[in-house]
Amino acid sequence: MSMLWEKGLPLDAAIHRFTVGDDPGLDQRLLCFDALGSAAHARMLAHVRLLAPQDAQALVDLLADISARARQGEIVISAAQEDSHTAIEMLLTARLGEAGKRIHLGRSRNDQVILALRLYMRTALLDIGSQAAELAQGFLAVARRHAADIMPGYTHLRPAMPSSFGLWAGAFAAGLTEELQALQAVYARLDRCPLGAAAGFGVPLPLDREYTAKLLGFAAVQVNPVDVMNSRGRHELALVNGLASLGLVLEKFLWDVALYSMPEFGFVSLPDAFTTGSSIMPQKRNPDVVELARGRCRELRGHAAMLQQLAAGLPSNYHRDLQLLKAPLFEALDLARDLLDVLIRLVPALRINAERARAACGDDLYAAHEACRLAQSGTPFRDAYKEVARQIQAGSFKPDRAALSATHLGGAGHPGFDLMAGELKAAEQWLAGTRAHLEGCEENVWHKRSGGE
Repeated sequence: MSMLWEKGLPLDAAIHRFTVGDDPGLDQRLLCFDALGSAAHARMLAHVRLLAPQDAQALVDLLADISARARQGEIVISAAQEDSHTAIEMLLTARLGEAGKRIHLGRSRNDQVILALRLYMRTALLDIGSQAAELAQGFLAVARRHAADIMPGYTHLRPAMPSSFGLWAGAFAAGLTEELQALQAVYARLDRCPLGAAAGFGVPLPLDREYTAKLLGFAAVQVNPVDVMNSRGRHELALVNGLASLGLVLEKFLWDVALYSMPEFGFVSLPDAFTTGSSIMPQKRNPDVVELARGRCRELRGHAAMLQQLAAGLPSNYHRDLQLLKAPLFEALDLARDLLDVLIRLVPALRINAERARAACGDDLYAAHEACRLAQSGTPFRDAYKEVARQIQAGSFKPDRAALSATHLGGAGHPGFDLMAGELKAAEQWLAGTRAHLEGCEENVWHKRSGGE
């Protein structure tokens, strides 16, 4: 079995193992995307008459079979094959002979892997985006259901002003929606086709890069071939930074749940199915899922930091260091999927103890409200502030809790749930529309007929 780059020179077995690394296992998830990119490439070669139409169609038909088998886990990349590209080309050549040997015309493994990764990342972004949207809907449902249930609002982990479970849960729906909008910008960075850059300098052939891009559903071609190579790592980092930012939204929720579910607070509680026990203390029920999920949010930032370190400090064009980007990218995507899957289950199951939270709202919590009430009656705010402080210090403070409510957009009296729901719906429509577009393009790659078009 020979490697795609082999020229008959000797190769030390230990060096081969070291350079191949974990790629055979990691590339298993790229097989079907690599096959799709190869099918589009074959159609483009036929389109520009660098490949006979019948050869292109035979290649596409076999690549469709390879893709289907890869999705079922029926193709295993061996250490000798090194990566998905070699495994696929060997399968094509073994079955189709000369036609299989023609598939690599006009490309390098450099632009081939970037294309496979970009196809993979587009799909992963849409999958994770759909999970984030579902979770945001869960938060919004909790916010609507408990809009009027008051709870203490805290700054510096000290009681500050009255809040509500509606404002609290709504914050995470709003944060996730904002992150979904940010992921659309990341998708736009991924939405340019790199194929045709080859090793980073183009190729002296009449390729039609725009045709390939259209076949694969890309909005445009990534024009400069050196930039294609230089973008390796940038795009992975942009995506994982997006996931880490999403994790920042979730980490605050998880911290709050750990805190508010303590017996000393008791504002929320977890069903038994979401807790674990102690091996020594019979009475303990521990919020392990919340704590581990909180740790996973930090892990996302760790994967982003790893990508930053691996991608930085390199000159232009391709370097083998870039192979190491795959593991932290894949791990971050898997982690994000698992984290969101758990929280999609957790949020609807969370029990809100409204009475306990209401009882924790003491008079002092309404100090700013009382100062605003006095100011609204004509007292300068700074004087009103001092008067309320004096009453608190004297022990005579008795606020009118019902006197004022925040009726501005986003306040407790006007939380803006419908506006948030509209933004979330727009994000969901973008996700669904983009997915439908890609599925239609893939269907076209597999099933249109090659005729020198």
